[in-house]
Amino acid sequence: MVNKSLLKGTLSTLVLKQLADNGQMYGYEIIQKIKAATAHQLKVTEGALYPSLHKLEEQGLLTVERREVSGRTRKYYALSAKGKKASQEQQQQLQAFLNSVQTLLQPKTN
Repeated sequence: MVNKSLLKGTLSTLVLKQLADNGQMYGYEIIQKIKAATAHQLKVTEGALYPSLHKLEEQGLLTVERREVSGRTRKYYALSAKGKKASQEQQQQLQAFLNSVQTLLQPKTN
């Protein structure tokens, strides 16, 4: 399992990526997709996810649609046009960062 502080710094990028790949989703569904895609190595809690979703919504990166499901209101999130662009940019930035970290972690060769 991955350290929570590592996950915290990448959560918004992971959420945007899931929405880019899967379209409109509700919170619990995002959690399950991340868990399944990472063979349960990344376990996102509701306490971490929902503040991230709210922040992304405030930034204009997500749109929200409320639907009645089994007598309860469920919020479905989707990428806005701005969110689609941000998703691509954040994925590129994260990949560049990971490449740099990987370089640092490689054993030294003399």
